[in-house]
Order: sequence, then structure tokens, then C-alpha cells
Amino acid sequence: MAEMGKGVTAGKLASNVQKRLTRAQEKVLQKLGKADETRDAAFEEMVANFNKQMTEGSKLQKDLKAYVTAVKTLHDASRHLQDCLAEMYEPDWFGKEEMDSLAEDTDTLWLDYHQNITDKSVTSMDMYLTQFPDIKARIAKRDRKMVDFDSARHHFASLQKGKKKDEAKIAKAEEELGRAQKIFEELNVELQDELPALWDNRVGVYVNTFQSLAGQQEKFHREMSKLSQNLNDIMTKLEEQRQLKKDETAAEKTVEGAKSDEANHSESPSSPPKNAVTNGSEGELPAGFLYKVKAIHDYSATDGDELELTIGDVVLVLAFDNPDEQDDGWLMGMQESQWLQKKEASAKGVFPENFTQKV
Repeated sequence: MAEMGKGVTAGKLASNVQKRLTRAQEKVLQKLGKADETRDAAFEEMVANFNKQMTEGSKLQKDLKAYVTAVKTLHDASRHLQDCLAEMYEPDWFGKEEMDSLAEDTDTLWLDYHQNITDKSVTSMDMYLTQFPDIKARIAKRDRKMVDFDSARHHFASLQKGKKKDEAKIAKAEEELGRAQKIFEELNVELQDELPALWDNRVGVYVNTFQSLAGQQEKFHREMSKLSQNLNDIMTKLEEQRQLKKDETAAEKTVEGAKSDEANHSESPSSPPKNAVTNGSEGELPAGFLYKVKAIHDYSATDGDELELTIGDVVLVLAFDNPDEQDDGWLMGMQESQWLQKKEASAKGVFPENFTQKV
């Protein structure tokens, strides 16, 4: 027998063509109402649920993959930001080593997050959907075999009703009917068991997918929050140090200017007013002025005779009117800015010495 292709003979090809032709004729007769059709409303509902389940699963798979792609994009953007900061961060700035470690930890966290949602959500959804093509193919085969069964049933019935009965043809038709019915019912029973179980299984799949995703999100954002707080702390400390250096530079310039003005005043015949001392370009300073200090820590006053301090404030230290009133570790003074504006010592108060340093 001539070969038509790998594993396909001319006889087999002709048989397949005849099957398709017979099915087509049977479907035409059914549509025209000239042949009854085997119907199973319960099975049709199962198939409708199957198609809905497959569509929903495919959409979820697509959206999960889009989410993973978005995470990858955010990771890349985060890495670029960290690289940019690392390039700009001077080696002598505060927390340089901490910044480098933070950038590495951030990158690792993104990598773990991306990998975990891929492994525990996307991969499980991929595996869930692998069963649908096979079942879909068997549903289509069951539909074809149902048409074959209907055709064999109608052919057998027509031979039985004929005026001239050919027993040999009737026997052969009955045999073909039995074979078609067996094939159809085997497929039908298998699918009637599998489809409801598959439909119920979707709940567990969705629960596991979103529980895993939510858990990974919660863990990622919790750890990222810690890293973000660390970054904020480093930036805050860097700004404090920058401001401190700025104030120190301003204070040094003030002292240099004061020394220069003092030299100029020593050559002048004019003398300072009674009960006051002078300090260069700053003009008169209050009586009892000893030296200046700068606040290196904030201090909130807890009593009416205490002085409020903010980091960077310059304070004029004054002598106590009664030395016996001075407590250990405490100084008397007033804000230099207050003196320069009002030239009166009424705003003076006591403050802790260890919150300041001499300038």
C-alpha cells in the first residue's frame, strides 16, 4: 500500500476523509432538524465553566507576568539611583561605608523579591495552566465522537426501518454503533469526573497565588522600610554635619574680624562706654562678658531662668552677679543675636555647659 507520509497510508487518509464527510453531513441534518442530536445540559455547563476558568487563568497569568516585569523595571530604576548616589557621595562624607552597604542590601532585597514572586506565584500559575490544552483537546474529541455516535445511531435505525432489510448490513451497522458508543462514553465519563474537580480546584489555586504574593509584598516592604529609614538617618546626619561646619567657618571668620577690629580700636583715642567691653566690628558687648560658646546640641528650657538652645546658636557667656548662685556644669549667658539686635541683657539665662563648645 502506498505511503502518503510518515505513519499515514492512503487507506488511513481515505478513512479520515470519510469520517470528516460523515460528521459534516450529520451536523447539517441536525441543524435542519432532520436528525436528533445527543444533548447533555449538565456537560455543556461544565464546558462553559471550563472555558471561563481557562480564560480567567490565562488573564491572571498575563497580569502576573506584567507585574513581575514592572518589579524588574523598578529594580533597575532603584539600582540606577543608588549608583548615582554612590558616584556623588564624597569619601570623607558621613556614613560613606554605610551608604555602600545600604546600596548593596537594597539591590539584594529587590533581587530576592523578584525571584520569590516568580518562583512562588508565576511558576505555580504556569503549572496550573499546563493541564488546560490537553483537556480542551479531549473535549473537542468528545464532541467529534458524539457526532460519530449520533451518525452511527441514525444509520443503524434507518437500516432497521428499511423495507428491504439486509441483515449483514444491519449487523455491521450495529457493531459500528456499539464501537462508536463505547468510545464516546469513555471520553464522556472521564471528562464528567475531571471537569467539576478542575472547576473546584481554581479556588485553591487563587488562594495560594495571592497569599504567596501578599506575603512576599509584606516582607519586601517591611525590609525596604528599614533600609529607607537608614538612608534618611544618614542624610539627616550629613546635613547636620554640613551645617555644623558652616557655623564653625562663620565663627572663625567672626573671630578673625574681631581680632582685626580690636587692633584698630587699640590705635583709636576713643574709649568704650562705662561697664561694657568691645569686640571688634560687633560693637559693644554686655558687661561681664567672658567669652563665646556655640551650641552643639539642642536644649529645651525646663525653667523660666534657663536659656533655650538650638544647634549652631552663638551664646555670650556672662559672669554671675552672685558667684555663689552658679551650679556646677552650668553657665550664664545670652544669645549673641539678641544682644546685637536689642543691646540689652534682659534675655540672659543659665544653660548646661556640656551642650556647648568654646569658639
